[in-house]
Formats: sequence, C-alpha cells, structure tokens
Amino acid sequence: MEKRKLVMVGNGMAGVRTIEEILKINKDLFDITIFGKEPYPNYNRIQLSNVLQGEATWDEIIMNGWNWYKDHHIQLHAGESVIKIDVEQKRVYSDRGRVVEYDELILATGSLPFILPIPGVDKQGVIGFRDIQDCKTMIEAAKHYKKAVVIGAGLLGLEAASGLVKLGMQVDVVHLMSHIMEKQLDATAAQMLQKELEAQGINFLLEKETVAILGDECVKGLRFKDGTEIEADLVVMAAGIVPNVRLAKESGIYVNRGIIVNDYLETNIPNVYAVGECTEHREIVYGLVAPLYEQAKVLAENLCGIREKRYEGSVVGTQLKVSGVDLFSAGEIYENQTTKAIKVHNEWNGVYKKVLIRDRRIVGIVLYGDTKDSTRLFRMMTQKQDISDMAEIVFLQAPGQEASGNNVAAMPDDEVICGCNGVTKGTIASAIQTHNLTTVEQVGACTNAGRSCGRCKSLIAHLLEHTLGDAFYQTAQKETLCACTDLSRDELVAEIREKGLTSIKEIMNVLGWKTEEGCSKCRPALNYFLGVLYPEYEDDRDSRLVNEKMHANIQKDGTYSVVPRMYGGVTTASDLRKIADVAEKYNVPLVKLTGGQRIALFGIKKEDLPNVWADLEMPSGYAYGKTLRTVKTCVGAQFCRYGTQDSMSLGIELEKRFERLDTPNKVKMGVSACPRNCAEAGIKDVGIVGVDGGWEIYVGGNGGTDLRAADLLCKVKTEEEVFDIVGAYLQYYRETAKYLERTSKWIERVGLDHVKEVLFDEEKRKELNERLYRTLARYEDPWKKAIEDETIRHRYYTKRSIVVNTK
Repeated sequence: MEKRKLVMVGNGMAGVRTIEEILKINKDLFDITIFGKEPYPNYNRIQLSNVLQGEATWDEIIMNGWNWYKDHHIQLHAGESVIKIDVEQKRVYSDRGRVVEYDELILATGSLPFILPIPGVDKQGVIGFRDIQDCKTMIEAAKHYKKAVVIGAGLLGLEAASGLVKLGMQVDVVHLMSHIMEKQLDATAAQMLQKELEAQGINFLLEKETVAILGDECVKGLRFKDGTEIEADLVVMAAGIVPNVRLAKESGIYVNRGIIVNDYLETNIPNVYAVGECTEHREIVYGLVAPLYEQAKVLAENLCGIREKRYEGSVVGTQLKVSGVDLFSAGEIYENQTTKAIKVHNEWNGVYKKVLIRDRRIVGIVLYGDTKDSTRLFRMMTQKQDISDMAEIVFLQAPGQEASGNNVAAMPDDEVICGCNGVTKGTIASAIQTHNLTTVEQVGACTNAGRSCGRCKSLIAHLLEHTLGDAFYQTAQKETLCACTDLSRDELVAEIREKGLTSIKEIMNVLGWKTEEGCSKCRPALNYFLGVLYPEYEDDRDSRLVNEKMHANIQKDGTYSVVPRMYGGVTTASDLRKIADVAEKYNVPLVKLTGGQRIALFGIKKEDLPNVWADLEMPSGYAYGKTLRTVKTCVGAQFCRYGTQDSMSLGIELEKRFERLDTPNKVKMGVSACPRNCAEAGIKDVGIVGVDGGWEIYVGGNGGTDLRAADLLCKVKTEEEVFDIVGAYLQYYRETAKYLERTSKWIERVGLDHVKEVLFDEEKRKELNERLYRTLARYEDPWKKAIEDETIRHRYYTKRSIVVNTK
C-alpha cells in the first residue's frame, strides 16, 4: 500500500514527540517530511538554560540527532521555514522555493517570546530567550559587554539572568509584579528564591514598568514609568511567550490566542492538525512540556486511525530547577477565604512547603528547596483524595507511611514518575520486566521517562532497584561503558585482550557494537584502553576528546588556551621573554598564572596555534589532557629556612619522567619540602612531603569540587624510591580505573589497603614499572609534531568553513 504523505511544520519537542509516537504505532504508515526553521536537529529546549550556564553542551541537549531522521527515512529540511499553506491543493511552500504536497499536515510551530510593544525594541542588543541562537547571542555579548537587563522574573527570565551572571555580566532583573515567579510561587517562597539569587549576583528591580529602551542604534539603557533609568548593553525579553499562529491565520485556520483544536487536535480545516505551544484547546494554551506530550500521544493515535482516547486538557504540575534550587507548584498558589493551608517553613535549611486545602481535598501545592513529596501530593490533588485522616500527620503523611518521597513500593501503578512525559510507575515497571531493562538510560530509551528535564532519574533508579530486586544489585555493579554496548569496562578489556583486538573498528565489529561508529563516550575510552594494553599502539587522534585532539583547551568563545610546560613550576628569564613576545605578537587578550604554577595564554585562534607553539619553543604543558598536568613545588631546602628536602629538583624530575603519560583522567602532583605543605600536596592525586630523613607519599587527593584529603601511602628514604612507588601507582591506576575516573574515586572504590598490597609486592611493582616505561617510550611532544607535520596542521588547524548536510 502506498504511504500517505505526512508533512509537519516545526521540528520542536511536541512535534517530534508526535512523530515518535506514530513510529511506535506503525512505522510504515507515512512518508514523513519535517520543516524546521532552525538549522539543528530536534533538541531539548528545556535544557537551553543549562547550556547558557555552562552545565551542558550543545551536543548534550540533542534529543534526536541527524542519524535518527535518516534511520527512520524522515526528510528533514532544517533551516527552512514554511511561508504558505494551500489548504485546497494540500501543499506547503517554503522560503527556499520548495513545494511539498501532503495528505496530512501537522502544525507544530511552537511559540515566540513576547516582545514588549515599547519604543526602542528594534535596537541592536534586544533579544528574546527561546532558542539556540538566543543562547549564542548572549554568550557572544558577554565577551564584549558587561551590563545586562532581563525583563521578566518568570522561570525563563531567572534562568537567563543566572546564565549571564555566570558569563561574567552584571545583571538586573526587571519585573512588573511585587515578587518574582508570581504564577508559581507565593510571596514567602519567592522571597526565599530572590534572596538565594541575589547571593549569586543577580540584582532585582521589582514593581518596575519599562516604557522605553534607550540608545541610538544600539541599546544603552531602559526608562521606567516612574521616570528612573538604568544602563544596559544587552536587554533580554523574558516577559512571556505567545503562540506562533501567523502561518495558520494566513491559511484560513481558526485562531484565537492559539490555533484552535478539538479533543483530537484537529483544526477547522480537514487533514490539518496542530500540537504544542501553538495550540489552544478548550480556551487554554499550555507552555509546559507534559501537557504537550499528552497532546502528541492523542494526535499520533488519531493519525494512525485510533480514536479511542481524547485529549481533555491537563492538570499542570510544574517541577522546576532555578539556579540549583528545586521548586514545584501545582493548582492554586494563594490562600483565600475558602481555603486552609498546611505549611512547613524551615529557614535554616531553606525549605518551604505549602498545601492548600478546600473541602478536605488538596487544591494547591507550593514546594521550595525540597520537592521529594511533589509526586505523592500531586497525585492526591489530581485524584481529589480525601485527606481528613492525614491532616494531623506531619505534612500529609499517612499513618505507617515512610517519610521518603522515594518510597516507590508504596506508590500505586498509576502514579506519574516522569511528569514531563506522563510516564507512570506501572509503565516503567512493565517495561523493565518486559524488555529486561537495567539502567536509567535504557528506561528512557524505551519509555521516554527522564528524557526531558531529567529530574526524575533518581526516582527511576529507585524503581529499577525495587522492580529487579537482587538482580538490580548484580547489574548495578556492571556499569556498561555506554549505550553502544552491554559490556562493562572490565568485560570489555578482557575481551580485547583475549581476542587480540587492536583497533577501535575491530572492537566494534567483533564485540557487536550497537552503533556503527560508536559515540563520544566509547571512542575515547576504547582508544585509551588500547593504549594501555598495547604499549606500541598508534593513537587514534580523531577518537580523542576535543581538547586532546587539538592539544589545547577550547574556551567558550571558540578560541583556545595555550599552557607551555614549566617543570616543577620553575621558569627562566628566557622563557618568560618568549611568552611575553608571543602575547604581544598574537594580541593575546589574557595572560594568567594558573593554580598549578604555570603561565596560560588565553584567546588563541585555532589557526594560530602551531605558530604560537613554534614561537614559544617550549613543550606542551598538557593542561588539556587526561594525563599528568603539573607538579606543583615549593622552593624547598634550597631557599626556605623550613625546608627539609629539595622539593624543586624532585618535582622537576617527576614531571619529566611522567609527562605525556595517558591516564584515565587528569593527574596533578605536588611536592612540599616540609609538613607546612606550601605546594598543597595533601589534596593532590599524588603528593610528596619532605620529612626528616625522607619523603611521605600521599595518594587519592582532590582539590576540586569533590574535595578529598589524600591518604598516606607510605614513607620512603630516597628519591629513587619515590619514582619507583609513584610509577607503579600510576600504572596500576591506568590499568584498573574506569575511563574518566579520578584517582580520588578510584582509591575509594578499590581500597587503599588493596593498592598497598599490590605496590609493596616487589615483583608486581617491578612489572608495573616495566609496562609503564615501555608505554612512555612511544610518546612524543604533540606541539613539536604539529609544527613539523604539514598534514596535521592542514587537517586540524586550518581555518575552514563547516557545512552540515541536513538532507
């Protein structure tokens, strides 16, 4: 049977979810064409704020990559907008002159940021916050300007403000109302949130009405109704969204606030449907993802000839995270004469909970700082449960019920675990058992639970544990390398060794990789494992993480930092002159001393990297690599009156011996000449401290986010013993750690006593060092190699335009 032609205008979350649901029902029913005005595949708009705040990358928010469209034979016209619909001839026309016929047409045009109708909104520097380009504009603006104003203190406005602060800008948030997020939070919760955000650097101007944006061609400031003004280089409009209905309206489709649809998501025009933020159903326009996914499911079934279920509207519960603070609200927010409130206000812990009750039933919920009760309370509200026997119990907890909101055993099967996608406990439990799912990622791939905001992932993990029982503990210990394989790290290494596999391609073919080319997680890991197993292995540079592939740290503006090697943090006048000359020659915008006693040059263009390296005439400091970064030293006995040992000489020799050594994650060392520990050896991956008559060796420290004091491994008398112990320690870490596992996590996992047992066995220690030095023999300085090899320079450092084929 010939396939029907399905065309969709819009490539966003609601629309693509509709296509996903159709493919689940009948993947052979439609010949599908999608138009998306953005030049990207389907991405998670909810995560844009995380990208802006540096907590996620562009690649990480892609939900359906280019290959997904290809694999499902979907024709995607990315970066192309539909400008006209001929509903009589059933054709759509694009801004590139393309004409496509349809049998069924879905409008998933989404929404647009609401731009205040005031003088000056057309000036350069006024933007919304709705898509990837808006994020990129803000990131670029932060490089050149310092003063930003966000209009609107709703969720989007606060997320934009938080991101701009983290980008280094001074940020004012202007809001018309008396408190922030007034649609989700009452005054108490809003004040708590405002106080937290002010501590992060955001300034608030409440009860201010903007009447004009000042400046000539570019933004210079804002004027308010009360006559006051503020300066601004960038203005972000986050005062709300409006359904994008222009195309529908011009095509004769009924429009009010949104595109009007019935319970089957049908418009007034036959064979034309609408879904998502552009729709208006029973006089309601939804802006949250959960109801839009409910619409998508009903529409998909309708298009596939299943009309059993209607879309009858949604009761919305909003689970949010603003700048690290968890929030939840649903139903009514404010008390009135007909409601009574149960409140918990713990200022010490920053927790506020309020439930509004009318006629013995919950009608509203506000949670700040602790949202673990949200699922249970929301179910009680939607099911209109009588709470008479709970009102005396601490925060609506039934007698005998566990306090934890993660008590999945007590949840009914119809309780929603993933609010964004409307996935219940019963659905997830059934999928786990039917499809033998063992990880949160597998549950997401099968049911979509956890694939939007991701805040339900911990609950999914609890449900896996509850459903699988003892099997969970067995599978939990088997952490697969990535979704491309069912093998754990240890199983994978054993298979490579046993079968004599010597290349990434060979591993994938022989061990049944689920994806043809692997992914950004497994390719670098496989490249590393091969390097550990085979000392003569030829590195696959293209399988490296981006910084290691380029041998420089990429910065948020696309330029790179260059950190030359300074052994032990010791330098010379000659090297300092070279660095100064390079900084002047290439107009380096920032020269900075690092925490590891090195000098970093920031803002180098990619095409300038080889020339910079050549002019420096210094080896790579590997500040970008999963390898030995630095050995920090104090001045030691040579100069310090407290120093007991020559820390500089030892630090320099350690760095020269182990530089360029590939390790599962970055390694930092420190050598202090006495227990005063000026080189901070106590929080390094390897720390050496001079004492009377020898050295103490400390391991497993971390001075980063997960601060961990290093453990005393042993005490030795000579420097040669230091080299012997440290070399064996590094090799054992290389051979047994998971890829990207820091020594601090590794030492806790395998145990300090176990490591001592291995290292203090003289024969094992000798074998470890032999393997280590065979591996070290293959390394060469990557900067020097790039300078000498024209092929490398052309492939990696030539300035080229990148064209993405979206067909």
